[in-house]
Amino acid sequence: MTFRIIVNSIKRLNLNNQSKMNKKKKFAKIAQDIKDIKIQGARNVAKQALYAYSLIPTKQSKKILMSLRPTEPMLFNVLKKVEIQSYQEILNHFEDAQQKINQEVVKIIKSQDIIFTHCHSTNVVNALIYAKKQGKNFEVYLTETRPLFQGRKTATELRKAGIKTTMFVDSALGIALMGSQGVKKADKIFLGADALLNAGVINKVGSGLISKVAKLEKTPLYIVADSWKYTPDKIKLEQRNLKEVWDDAPAKVKIKNPAFEFVPRENIKNIVSELGALTYSNFLKKVKKA
Repeated sequence: MTFRIIVNSIKRLNLNNQSKMNKKKKFAKIAQDIKDIKIQGARNVAKQALYAYSLIPTKQSKKILMSLRPTEPMLFNVLKKVEIQSYQEILNHFEDAQQKINQEVVKIIKSQDIIFTHCHSTNVVNALIYAKKQGKNFEVYLTETRPLFQGRKTATELRKAGIKTTMFVDSALGIALMGSQGVKKADKIFLGADALLNAGVINKVGSGLISKVAKLEKTPLYIVADSWKYTPDKIKLEQRNLKEVWDDAPAKVKIKNPAFEFVPRENIKNIVSELGALTYSNFLKKVKKA
């Protein structure tokens, strides 16, 4: 959905006075920031979408918000839950879930561990910062995550918390995961998730390759994510704007910019959510009951 389409859709919302016009502007800004990935992380996207919906709580506004990021079931789930739960109850879930995730992650990290992560995950970053505050001594390897460099956001937040952090260019992830050229091999992998499915996980492109290397190297891969990212539905893998990769590419040079990749469940040791650190089968049992 382009900015013009978003604006035109918002104009059709039934709002009249000046106060409501201000709400339209706020709604439009949030919608565009979600679309352009200026708002990053599934949880942050869901929270901002919830806020935008609270400004204009109509079926049309919900339809607009759900159209922005097809690979974000947490956004869909939150906008469905708003019909049966209060705004504050939903916000409380995010904080409660993070606290429970933190407590699970701190038990997984051992002294002197090297943790590998990819892209930016609010759940992963917050859990690592919590572990540091609990006195855990560890190091983090991470990727820059082209083309939008979300890894820089992760690195900045981790270093601000005093965590030893080393960034690798994306194409050097094998060095970080397998160890070579004076680099120690990563001990564990923590990835976030954009979608938790019955057959596996969808996360930032590169995650599928990381999971295959993890299996080859027998390095445990943990998916750290809120259970509200689960969906039994099929998810369309988003293709991003080609200009994110090369805005003045020569004519007739094809560019592919897939944003996400599938991680098979057999490559995952545990799903770490507010439901506990569980095998994939046990996670599915619990999340379906919930």
